[in-house]
Amino acid sequence: MDLFFTSFQEDSGKGPFEKLLEIFLELVTHTSGDVDEAIDWLRELDKEYSLTDETYSIDDFIEELNRKKFIRQSDKSGDGKSITPKSEQLIRQRSLEQIFGKLKKTPTGNHKTNALGKGDEQTADRRSYQFGDRTDRIDFTQSIRNAQKRNGQDEFNLREDDLEVIESEHMSSTSTVLMIDISHSMILYGEDRITPAKKVAMALAELIKRKYPKDTLDVVVFGNDAWQISVKDLPYLKVGPYHTNTVAGLEMAMEILRKKKNPNKQIFMITDGKPSCLKEKDGTYYKNSFGLDPRIINRTLNLAAAAKKAKLTITTFMIAKDPYLQQFVRDFTEANQGRAFYSGLNGLGSFIFEDYESNRKRKVR
Repeated sequence: MDLFFTSFQEDSGKGPFEKLLEIFLELVTHTSGDVDEAIDWLRELDKEYSLTDETYSIDDFIEELNRKKFIRQSDKSGDGKSITPKSEQLIRQRSLEQIFGKLKKTPTGNHKTNALGKGDEQTADRRSYQFGDRTDRIDFTQSIRNAQKRNGQDEFNLREDDLEVIESEHMSSTSTVLMIDISHSMILYGEDRITPAKKVAMALAELIKRKYPKDTLDVVVFGNDAWQISVKDLPYLKVGPYHTNTVAGLEMAMEILRKKKNPNKQIFMITDGKPSCLKEKDGTYYKNSFGLDPRIINRTLNLAAAAKKAKLTITTFMIAKDPYLQQFVRDFTEANQGRAFYSGLNGLGSFIFEDYESNRKRKVR
């Protein structure tokens, strides 16, 4: 708890409610949306760090949370409390600021490509007019100058070869599926790996909403099975007593992207372990937690190759440093010709967003 609270000890100049709200929202993320548990933790922190004084108590804070509609009585239980959509939005916003820094909302939401042509954003480049160019791209000022240079000052005659067109950059939209491993290993050995994964997902959703409104983001979680969740459900995401059925997650992600009309499609996969589970045709599960099972691994690698054939790039973010797991990721990345990053928990967000923003390619060596 001491390590968890360290980042909140500095006085930010905020009022008591704002300071406690920062801590509360962090706790709610850790407790997967359990408001009552978060408040219990907050009371314990208050005892240890004296967060409040006689002028403003934790009870005053809870009352203000209710009044400002950050929490409400839970629909499932008359006694329990739950966060509101207002809190969910603020948690996503905080995740974005924590991982990626503050962003200004841009009027357009597109990714640049290296190609020039009939795009949406002007560049400083000019070229000669070609049949079929849009007339609104003609630089009439420069075109008239060209005609004057050719004709002199006495007469004016604008010809087609005088016309210059403003170059533009192709702007593209992207469909992304974010796969999140929710197997039991994401909380094993006292190490919380699911909370940073949730923060990354929430920050990515907020980034797309603000800067790339033409993009789409779908979230798939995978344990023994795979299923799709909405962005608003991310704060409540929990791990389960699951193995890791990477095949099911990839199959669902590929099916989602198959239906998208965007020209650019990609998969981000956050995982901390090896594939260890397959679902049989009769509904039973084939599981093996020991080593790398050839049957499971081969199915996974085959899907990586199938995704490559479908022009779906997979970027794997491995939150583990075991050599044999890294070797699996190398094989997986080679089969897909995708990208892979090995990250500690602190660096996960910056890795994802650097890749999302720049679409840079870093092959695993």
